Amino acid sequence: MNRQQRLKLYDIQLRAYTEGSIEQINDQWIFFDEETDEAAILDDNLQQEIEIFRLNRWKKGILVEPGKVCIGKEVLILRDHDLVRIRKHLIYSLERLLDGINDDAFFQFITTLNSLHFSINDCLYCYNHLSFLTDDHRKDGVNFMVFDNQEQICNVQHHFCYYEKTNDRFEFTLNTGKRLIIEKLIS
Repeated sequence: MNRQQRLKLYDIQLRAYTEGSIEQINDQWIFFDEETDEAAILDDNLQQEIEIFRLNRWKKGILVEPGKVCIGKEVLILRDHDLVRIRKHLIYSLERLLDGINDDAFFQFITTLNSLHFSINDCLYCYNHLSFLTDDHRKDGVNFMVFDNQEQICNVQHHFCYYEKTNDRFEFTLNTGKRLIIEKLIS
């Protein structure tokens, strides 16, 4: 699995975007979150990925300056009441953890989490013990993650041992008591 395939898995995650509409008020673009009705200044997302709904489809681009989105070589000018999606940022420690595990463990973790109706974007907390280990020869320990999909809570413990063999074990526990364990061992 290459970086492109990993990014594709990120793209298909549920709740990956905050959706809403925009309005220009007092020469500032304001984003109104569809779910929470909270208002935020759109300029806080300059140089970040944003999607605009035009001609019955989402167009992905970069907010290059207030009121302008660059989509490839085309520049779209924003209009009042445009529907907009802004990609949510992952918790930094979770992002580092996902970057640090091998492709098989990454794929198994994401697909199992998704099968339980959770997304990596539902992460409330991540303790990444792996990022504190400096010994390149042997790394072992446990990472902790908590996910909330608005209906259930899922706690994940990632037990890892990277020494002569690579061992990743993920223990998923839902607030309903349901438990699921997956393990990947590479010689």
